[in-house]
Amino acid sequence: MKKARTVIARAALVPLMTGLLFVRLHAQQSGSPAKRIPVIVITDLYHPYQDFGDNFDLVTAYALPEIDLKAVILDVTDAFRKPVADHPTLWRDPRGPREAGIIPVMQLNYIFNRNIPFACGPFTPMRSPWDKMQDIPGFQQEGIQLLLKTLRESPVPVEILSFGSARPLAVAYNRSPALFRRKVKRIHLSAGTAAPDMRPGKDKGANAIPGGEWNVALDVNAFIRLLQSDLPVALYPCATRDGAFVCGQHNTYWQLPGLSFIRTLPPKLHRYLTFAYNRTLRPDFLRAMDDNSAKDTTNYAHPHHVWETALWIMVSGRKLVQRADGSCRLVPQDSLRPDDRIIPATLQPCTVKVRSDGRFSFSTTGRPSNFSIYYRQDPVQREKGLQEALPALYKSYVYP
Repeated sequence: MKKARTVIARAALVPLMTGLLFVRLHAQQSGSPAKRIPVIVITDLYHPYQDFGDNFDLVTAYALPEIDLKAVILDVTDAFRKPVADHPTLWRDPRGPREAGIIPVMQLNYIFNRNIPFACGPFTPMRSPWDKMQDIPGFQQEGIQLLLKTLRESPVPVEILSFGSARPLAVAYNRSPALFRRKVKRIHLSAGTAAPDMRPGKDKGANAIPGGEWNVALDVNAFIRLLQSDLPVALYPCATRDGAFVCGQHNTYWQLPGLSFIRTLPPKLHRYLTFAYNRTLRPDFLRAMDDNSAKDTTNYAHPHHVWETALWIMVSGRKLVQRADGSCRLVPQDSLRPDDRIIPATLQPCTVKVRSDGRFSFSTTGRPSNFSIYYRQDPVQREKGLQEALPALYKSYVYP
């Protein structure tokens, strides 16, 4: 009888082992990494959106197989939560009203069957570069505490991506600098103007705000704190001296001519992006991800301005390549083909000086440095490649 039970048990293991072998082979064939990269995202994501790119790019944090998303910190600036009386373009006005992007994060958790923790950071600017903001309301403390908790609990150093003011990051660093030095692998900071000599350029609007760039202007003290730190910081300037909508070698901006490919995405991702793009205010925001009753009549023909993609490419280790057939793709390092032509972008070691108004200068160097700056040799060629490769990447995303 014992022998019979043993035979039955072994027989039962056969399909289980076969299934595990299939999963392992599938992971190898799809280029899924053996070890995923732990990441914390700090984002000025709002609902309804202030910049649709924030909703658009957060998908990548959930969908890229290389990324192990640990937490989302919502960077909030109180001025954008307030309504503007009788404004003709109420929902498009940068001053609001809107709230922290809790709804889009919950939608992505729902779509990807995840439970990524999220919380809000401080609503008001730092009073100095060394401000710990310990007197702000408890709700606004949650983002700082979640950031520190995630670092403490991680067995390995974590990559932090900052899109927005960097206020939660700077405040958390002020509270626990030793933890940051021990547990932060690199800070990827999307902010600033790539102007080596700090001189203003042709864009009068940019020249009128601190640092000459939106994210710096949101909290100058936070930006200064990071650029005066000894932390490993990779700078991804959003603007050139001549503005935020210019492709330069050291800034990250590029443009998609339109977003009509959204209609070809897996259904729930299609609904998520349409929900955000149309500034939808449905109360049943989770059910909306399953609702296929409405036909998508959205006009996606408008150009889409992109600043964030460069950070995800660098953190994931993917390469933008042109294949032998002329197509362009974003591929994992271990999926490169012998005839792939890489369209390069790198992080160059540099030294940094920052002024009290948030403008900074940089100088690339061959010597080791805790600072580095984004560099693309041919911005036009890289933009052209990404215009094909990024939609193809989004079409490849899967969820349970």
